[in-house]
Amino acid sequence: MTYVMVGLAAYVLGSVPFGLVVARIFGLGDIRQIGSGNIGATNVLRTGSKLAAFLTLALDAGKGAAAVLVARQFGGEAMAGIAGAGAVLGHLYPVFLRFRGGKGVATFLGTILALALPVGLAVCATWLVTALIFRYSSLAALVASAVAPVIMFAWHHAHTAAVVLFLSALVIYKHRPNIRRLLNGTEPKIGR
Repeated sequence: MTYVMVGLAAYVLGSVPFGLVVARIFGLGDIRQIGSGNIGATNVLRTGSKLAAFLTLALDAGKGAAAVLVARQFGGEAMAGIAGAGAVLGHLYPVFLRFRGGKGVATFLGTILALALPVGLAVCATWLVTALIFRYSSLAALVASAVAPVIMFAWHHAHTAAVVLFLSALVIYKHRPNIRRLLNGTEPKIGR
């Protein structure tokens, strides 16, 4: 029962749409009506406000990390994994937005950073290097998501590798439109 309660609490935390909140505070309007319509940091960046995008990124990553770190204090690694999964699921399918959420990249990265810091840093570095080379945020997210469970398993965190594999699959699934645009050559690059 405790695991269910922790998972639900983490889901509610993950459901907080920080991109939407930050965009409104900065007077940028409803972020769902801008660019891709996504509630994440990349779409907030399309408004031209780097500060709003940074705050969205930090808050979305923070909710994943916070869920893991708090849950770990109460129930160890198993509960931390459940909380991380709950937070990412909340971002992807938020109860506050009729289950139409973002793509979960920042929350996923924050979760991994809290689950295993060296693994999280390696996954973040993978995202950054891919983004710098190819200039596609979505491609960077796809590559980072694909390597995350491999790195987690290789770092001897087999108990959380299954959770990360599940979350990676969800993040990749949410990027289906981006994958189509990447294949068609129509995906916008970072800064455009």
